[in-house]
Amino acid sequence: MTSSEDVERQVRDTVHAERDAYTGGSDHPLGGYLGAMGVYAASVAALAAAARLAGRPLPEPTVWDLALCTGATHRLSRLLAKDPVTSPLRAPFTRFEGTTGPAELKEGVRGSGARKAVGELLTCPFCTGVWIATGLSAGLVFAPRATRLAALTLTALAGSDLLQFARVRIQRAAGE
Repeated sequence: MTSSEDVERQVRDTVHAERDAYTGGSDHPLGGYLGAMGVYAASVAALAAAARLAGRPLPEPTVWDLALCTGATHRLSRLLAKDPVTSPLRAPFTRFEGTTGPAELKEGVRGSGARKAVGELLTCPFCTGVWIATGLSAGLVFAPRATRLAALTLTALAGSDLLQFARVRIQRAAGE
């Protein structure tokens, strides 16, 4: 065996030992998470490079942009991670287990490794929120008017959801 092969084996053994020490034998997909982080970092780097090459200036977001993007990120992350209509996107990575609330599904993650990591990403609104907020930020650089319109629509939907929940609560209180 050559010296480089010895080093490669030692590195691989060390990485596996650290993974095993961390996971304690559970099926926690560290490699899949590492891959997802790599894709995210590469996507952000590509967006930054494209903005620079296109000469797109960084926007100066207002408090209204923050409010719109916050509402839009919340609503779109729930739509992607929990809504029955988007379940075909999650189906290769999840298993239907029932409902968790009004218009929201409970799904278990299937598979192992990268498949499991993608399933966890797609079923977690907190996890998808990072990607969505990044996409909205990129949208403010490349297509600010269209991004604001989309964010306005999603934020209005989030506000509508709050009103729906408030109405149900009021109706229940009146019936008690």
